[in-house]
Amino acid sequence: MPNNFLEQLVAEWYEYQGYFVRRNVPVGRRTKGGYECELDVVAFNPAKRHLAHIEPSMDAESWETRERRFRRKFEAGRKHIPDLFPGFQLPQEIEQIAILVFASKVNHPTLGGGKVLLVPELMREIMEDLSDKKIAANAVPEHHALLRTLQLVVEYRKKVFATLR
Repeated sequence: MPNNFLEQLVAEWYEYQGYFVRRNVPVGRRTKGGYECELDVVAFNPAKRHLAHIEPSMDAESWETRERRFRRKFEAGRKHIPDLFPGFQLPQEIEQIAILVFASKVNHPTLGGGKVLLVPELMREIMEDLSDKKIAANAVPEHHALLRTLQLVVEYRKKVFATLR
């Protein structure tokens, strides 16, 4: 399990939706050791023919610093991702997404060549999907611990939040 909560949540979410997921993938081996960079989450859904590269971040860096860092990661992704799923016919297009906690999309809808997705948007997408899946009949698999927790929150939100008032 990665140490980064957002990476884990994103990986679980894509796996839950039927994607093959690679996490924390070092790419661009250097001749003197080490790697060019690490790709946080790369997800491929062969049925949908969709390929995504997701870089979640809880940073509070300047937009200039973020732009440099995400551009480097997304460029490395475009260069190296085609080799990460041997045996699969991958689509040419890679959807690249920067998921941010401390940000606004008003002036920055993209970052480093990828689209910006805010954590509240991700959480809304996940919780809307889980809202019609009752635990008794359609529990999220136990190996997706974060998603299962969110499913519990969605199902019992009225009882839980009523006690907090």
